[in-house]
Amino acid sequence: MRSRWLILALVVLAQLMVVLDATIVNIALPSAQADLGFSNGSRQWIVTGYALAFGSLLPLGGRVGDVYGRRRALIAGSLGFAGASAFGGAAQSFEWLLAARVLQGVFGALLAPSALALLTTTFTEPRDRNKAFGIFGAVVGSGAAVGLLLGGALTEYLSWRWCLYVNLFLALPVTIGAVMLVPAQRLPSKPSTDLPGAATAAGGLFLIVFGFDRAQTNGWTAPQTIGSLVGGVALLGLFVLIEKRSRHPLLPLRLLEDRPRAGSYLAVLFTGIGTFGVFLFVTYYLQQDLGYSPLMSGLAFLPMIGSVIATSVGVNSILLTKLGPRPLIVSGMLLAALGLVLLTRLEVDSSYAANVLPSLIVIGAGLGLVFPTASNTATARVDPAESGVASSLVSVGQQVGGSLGTALLNTIAVSATTAYLNSHHGGADLVAKATVHGYTVAFWWSAGIFAVGALICGLLLPGRRRPAPAEPVPVAAG
Repeated sequence: MRSRWLILALVVLAQLMVVLDATIVNIALPSAQADLGFSNGSRQWIVTGYALAFGSLLPLGGRVGDVYGRRRALIAGSLGFAGASAFGGAAQSFEWLLAARVLQGVFGALLAPSALALLTTTFTEPRDRNKAFGIFGAVVGSGAAVGLLLGGALTEYLSWRWCLYVNLFLALPVTIGAVMLVPAQRLPSKPSTDLPGAATAAGGLFLIVFGFDRAQTNGWTAPQTIGSLVGGVALLGLFVLIEKRSRHPLLPLRLLEDRPRAGSYLAVLFTGIGTFGVFLFVTYYLQQDLGYSPLMSGLAFLPMIGSVIATSVGVNSILLTKLGPRPLIVSGMLLAALGLVLLTRLEVDSSYAANVLPSLIVIGAGLGLVFPTASNTATARVDPAESGVASSLVSVGQQVGGSLGTALLNTIAVSATTAYLNSHHGGADLVAKATVHGYTVAFWWSAGIFAVGALICGLLLPGRRRPAPAEPVPVAAG
């Protein structure tokens, strides 16, 4: 049915809009800072504000789509995201831009799980489902790199404001497609959104993401960091208790009792943590050590994008049904670990072609195996009425993982750089050598994270098992 593939294009555009906005503003941030005149201490909030709103509201956004209809959620999310982007592009102050980024995160949390849930319920036949998730995984795996490339081009040739305005050109076809292609969903007569569960889940995720961010700037032992992380864990514990007793839970806990699904969520989480080092430190290395412009830095990630697409759309769609998720996810995580180990060879005078390019290709191949397989397996055999909340957990894993990776790997890199400076003396390039040393230490840690993730996911995930829906998880009575 041709409309199914048009729906896939709609889902891909919606997901691209959300994923690339996590990085597209990063490259534009120095220009925005110079234009609006805000401080170095404030600039991180332009990135963190989006992550906090997006990550903390994803479960609620998924549930809203399940209860009130994914067509409505897609249209509202797309229009709201476009409006927030236009509002941010016109910003005249730091507070204005920050408010726009928070609004982007709010509407992104509504848009992303509804799009993935639509993909889950549209493609049910194994062969087509694997192809569709291969394409979806290519977007998820390469979207951050696309954001770097697009952000560099728009900032260099137009203005940093176009890094926000560009979403208008993506939101328009998403909205039109949702109106024309997505059927209206039959809604329950008395919809329930589990407000206590929504409040504790959002609050817990907010505090955890905030705590990770505070660790990056204040350190892991700072009272604000510890208080945020402890408070976040406590609220999530309360959330679990609420969900066990709720008649209409925001997150049916039986979704997490399925080992393949739990393993897939963990795969996304570990990949989110480990991948951050690639984008952050390689971007800094290209610009500060190799002298690349923002546009050239973005272009440098093109081979990685190609590698992600090749494995996502090609190998993955062919092998998933035959092999099951375990060998693909484990192999992908080990490939990513190998690529990061290759990056540990970087020195101040290394070259892109010999020392960066091969690593990016290997890492991209690994990500292309992990993302579509994990997304497919995590949303398989789920009752259509719960596909939104099941889909939202994929984005939660990616977002929380990225936030943890930001704090953990950046703290490790800075500590390693400081230690190198304290133990070495003299030399005109001492600071550059110390900085690159910090990157390579972070790459080793990132490789270790992928290796540990491969081990844990290998124990949880099945081998030869079709992830396409055979029988949905039964809906509890009441």
